[in-house]
Amino acid sequence: MARGGPAWRDGGLHDAAVVAGVVLLIAGLLFGRADVALLGVPALLATVLGRTRPPGERLTLAEEAAVGEAAGVIESTVQVRGGELVHARASAAGHRPTEFVARTAGEGGRSFRLRLASVRTGPQETAVVDVRAYEGVWEHDPLAVGGARRLVLPSSMRLGGVPVPRSLRGVTGPRVSRRFGDGNELRDVHPFQPGDRLRRIDWRATARRSPDLATLYVRRTFADAEAAVMLVVDSRDDVGPDVRTWRGYSEQRVDEATSLDLARHAAASVARALVEHGDRVGLIDMARESRPVPPATGRRHLRRVLHGLALAHPVGQPSARVRPPQVPGDTLVYLFSTVLDDAAAQLVRTWRSLGHQVVVVDTLPDVRPVTEPHLAIAWRIVRMERQMRLDRLAREGVPIVSWAGSGRLRSAASLEALARVAARKRDWR
Repeated sequence: MARGGPAWRDGGLHDAAVVAGVVLLIAGLLFGRADVALLGVPALLATVLGRTRPPGERLTLAEEAAVGEAAGVIESTVQVRGGELVHARASAAGHRPTEFVARTAGEGGRSFRLRLASVRTGPQETAVVDVRAYEGVWEHDPLAVGGARRLVLPSSMRLGGVPVPRSLRGVTGPRVSRRFGDGNELRDVHPFQPGDRLRRIDWRATARRSPDLATLYVRRTFADAEAAVMLVVDSRDDVGPDVRTWRGYSEQRVDEATSLDLARHAAASVARALVEHGDRVGLIDMARESRPVPPATGRRHLRRVLHGLALAHPVGQPSARVRPPQVPGDTLVYLFSTVLDDAAAQLVRTWRSLGHQVVVVDTLPDVRPVTEPHLAIAWRIVRMERQMRLDRLAREGVPIVSWAGSGRLRSAASLEALARVAARKRDWR
C-alpha cells in the first residue's frame, strides 16, 4: 500500500550554503583572491534558486510482494516516487541493516527489489525500509514501509524413496499391485477365457503351444495402482534449540530452525518424493480444526500441501485430542512430532490398532546445553520421559526417523532403507 508523507521542509542546507558563500566572498576580498571569492558565488546562487523553486511531488512509498513465492525466501519490490535523491535503510530482525543512496528523479520514480533469506518458515515479517528524500535544499521527513507478515513456504530435499503402504488403490498409477488388470508387469501366459480382451492374445505363445490354433493364449498382467499417504503434522507446539524459549518469555532466534520448521521441511520432502513418483498425498494439521487436505497428486496439489504446511502453527495451549484424525483405510501415516507428551504416542497406537502403518518423524531440534540448574533438571526429566516414549514405540515396531539438523542426511538414508524393506515385503512373487 502506498503511503503519502507530509509537506517538504527546509533541510538546513540553505543556512549552510549562505554561510559558506559569505565566508568565501569575505576571504577572497581580504586576501585579494578573486578565485576564492568566485567559489562563494555558486553557493549563493544555488541557495537563491533553491528557495525560489518549490519542491516537487510528495514522497510516496509502495511495497509489492513478489509474484512467485520461493521456498525459504521473502521477496518484495519497493516503489519510491518523489525527490531527486533518496537515502534508504533496510532492516530486518536477525539481519544486518543495509543502507544505500540512489537517484530517483523521473516520472516513474525508482523501484528496489528486496530479497530476505529466511531459515524460518510459515508466517514471517518482511524487512522494514526507511526512506528519506532530498530535492535541492528541501528535505522530506523519513517514511517507512514494510514489516507486513508474509507466508514463507517450506523448502524440501530430494529423497531417493520413501515408505508407502502395502495395499495400493486405483486402477492406474506408477506401482504394480497384486490384482490382475491392465499394466506393464507380466504375470503369466494363460489360455483364453471369456472376458479376456482380444488385444491381450499372445500370437507367438499361441503358435508355439497350439500350432493348430485350437487354443488361444493371452498375456495376463498385474494392474497398475498408486499409493496414498497422509502427512500428520503435530503443530500443537513449536520449540527451538534454546530451552529458555520454551516458556514463552523470550524470543526465538530467527537464524535457528524450530521443531515446526523441521516438521514442515520433512513433510515437504516426503510430499515432493511421493508426488514426483505419481502417488497421492494428503495433509492433516493437528492444531487446527479445519478440514484435512485429501490425498491427491500433481504439481498443483503439491503447492496446496506446501501452503497448508506453511499455515500450520500452534493454536492456544496444547491439548489432547478426544479422537484421532480420521484417515482412509488404505493409507500410510507419517506423524511429524516432537513426542514431548503422551498424545503423539497414543495416536500412533490407535492408528496401528485400526490397521494403519505409521512412520514417526522426530522433529525436535538439537537442544543446546543448559547452564541454569533448574532448567537443566527440568530438561533432563523431559528428555528422559521423551526417550522412554520413543523406545516403547520402537519396541512395538514403529519406525522412528530423527529429522534434527545434525542427522538429516542419515534420516533421508533411513527413509530410503525403510522404502526398500517395504518394497521387498510388498513383492509377493
